[in-house]
Amino acid sequence: MKMKTSRRNFLRGFAFASLVTPSLLSAKVKAKNLPISCNTYNWVTFYRRQGKEWGKDWEACISEFAQTGIPAIEPSFQSAEEVKVLAPILKKYNILMPSLYVNSLLHKAEEAEKSITSVLKIAEEAKQQMNTQIFVTNPSPIRWGGNEVKSDAELLVQSKNVEKLGAELRKKGIILAYHTHDMEMLAGAREFHHILLNTSPENVAFCFDVHWVYRGSQNSQVAVFDVLKLYGKRIVELHIRQSVGGTWTETFAGKGDIDYLRFAKEIEKMKIQPHLVIEQCLEEKTNVSLSAVEAHRQDLASIKEVFGRR
Repeated sequence: MKMKTSRRNFLRGFAFASLVTPSLLSAKVKAKNLPISCNTYNWVTFYRRQGKEWGKDWEACISEFAQTGIPAIEPSFQSAEEVKVLAPILKKYNILMPSLYVNSLLHKAEEAEKSITSVLKIAEEAKQQMNTQIFVTNPSPIRWGGNEVKSDAELLVQSKNVEKLGAELRKKGIILAYHTHDMEMLAGAREFHHILLNTSPENVAFCFDVHWVYRGSQNSQVAVFDVLKLYGKRIVELHIRQSVGGTWTETFAGKGDIDYLRFAKEIEKMKIQPHLVIEQCLEEKTNVSLSAVEAHRQDLASIKEVFGRR
């Protein structure tokens, strides 16, 4: 009986600790003071619909982005050289870069070291050029768009390398934020839960991409709010997107599949103040009537209203 009681108390204490552990953000940066930002994948999808290529002419792209009034951007980088190219243009248009998205391959030991080295080079350049504070990464799946899951051995390797990358970035004053798409929610969301349960809050925060959790859970709003309860205190950043009937909408404005008003109230109750990043993308079935600039202006206004940000 004593062993059972001890085990029960241990599990209860573990669960409680996972809920109350302060996020990295509260200790390092005040997310509420970070400007509302916008991920560049949105623009990739809008430009693709218009028959254009985002990033082909950075001067023209950032000039158009600046017209939205969004004060910050979250680009995706493959190398430190790309940071060197983009940073001067962002400065010219007074666009901040408090966060960025970086690819990583961390489930294979022989390739993880190269990936970590590459990310750290990007970190040095981004910190120096733009004072970037948050690095978002979604460790690469076995195959994008597929249903293959990583083996237990690969997950063990990956969690160790996510922790290692987070520790190295922390030395540079940068927070690593773990991000998922729908693939990590396969097989009982084993990859998603494994990473967050086997890395430390000191080194690995959580970028909650609300709609990918929703879609990866077969369009379940229940799952969204359960994830918020489980890992809310590790949230450092939100990727924000809305849909209607499962299809991404042109703008964030209006009611949709996810009750973001409720979501905003819940994070306020939990005293979470994450960095807000617009990621309202287009997909094949999305009805489009607005330009990229006008759509993002509406996104900014709606997100300010829902989340109570200036």
